[in-house]
Amino acid sequence: MECQQILLCLALYVVCTLSKPTEKKDRVHHDPQLSDKVHDDGENFDYDHDAFLGAEDAKTFDQLTPEESKERLGMIVDKIDGDKDGYVTEDELKAWIKKAQKMYIYANVDRQWNDFDVNNDGSISWDEYKNVTYGTYLDDPEPEDGFNYKQMMTRDERRFKLADKDGNLIATKEEFTAFLHPEEYDYMKDIVVLETMEDIDKNGDGFIDLEEYIGDMYSHEGDPQEPEWVKTEREQFVEFRDKNKDGRMDKEETKDWIMPSDYDHAEAEAKHLVYESDQDKDGKLTKEEVVNKYDLFVGSQATDFGEALVRHDEF
Repeated sequence: MECQQILLCLALYVVCTLSKPTEKKDRVHHDPQLSDKVHDDGENFDYDHDAFLGAEDAKTFDQLTPEESKERLGMIVDKIDGDKDGYVTEDELKAWIKKAQKMYIYANVDRQWNDFDVNNDGSISWDEYKNVTYGTYLDDPEPEDGFNYKQMMTRDERRFKLADKDGNLIATKEEFTAFLHPEEYDYMKDIVVLETMEDIDKNGDGFIDLEEYIGDMYSHEGDPQEPEWVKTEREQFVEFRDKNKDGRMDKEETKDWIMPSDYDHAEAEAKHLVYESDQDKDGKLTKEEVVNKYDLFVGSQATDFGEALVRHDEF
């Protein structure tokens, strides 16, 4: 029961998060930086190391000798080469970097997996998720806390079905990750936009007007004068959010707001690594080319990636 209450609290937090009157609620999803270090190869390759493996794994590089580092790097190259043609392309490297930056997400899913996989079959059905998350709450038509659990469950079911690519109402770990973190998957981004609009669109007309936009971020309660950031947001709505100047945001305008087309850090880093390592300039990397530039990828000493490969076998 305690586990159920914790999980439901998490669901309520996602759906019903309220900001304090003078605090700004941020609904915008930005791609995270690959590293908090300065990208200056003339000084060191620390940024590249963080980008290639993720900051946490990069911290353990000092444990290995150069020889061990090269061996581990060769193992990584085999995993990056998705089509097993003997080459690492920019696209494969970009995909690897993006996954490396999502390690914290996978760790979060791993922590929750056993709670939902009740029958321990290696997958999570909709019924398992529904029963663990809502359970007896659905038996009470008028709960004391005022939340409409059936409505929340219907919304969760819609998202679960979208994440479930093969439509069998059973989620693999990757599909369950997409369900819990839809903003990280291209095919799930429309549901993020839809859920955001449903949260903010109080009059149910299918659009977000200026007052709904501001009302989602700020409450006037006990605050007679709007803070400066609220005035700035009003200006942002009129000048930039409402692109067609009809006084409201539609689905595409909302998507542009909460999921802006940011600079693709992973793509830029993949291009950089290929450019620096591609000795024959054919636009792709062999294992030998990568290992020859091992200090760029993993430094002169490398992470004990053996444990990481076991720990994140899907990675």
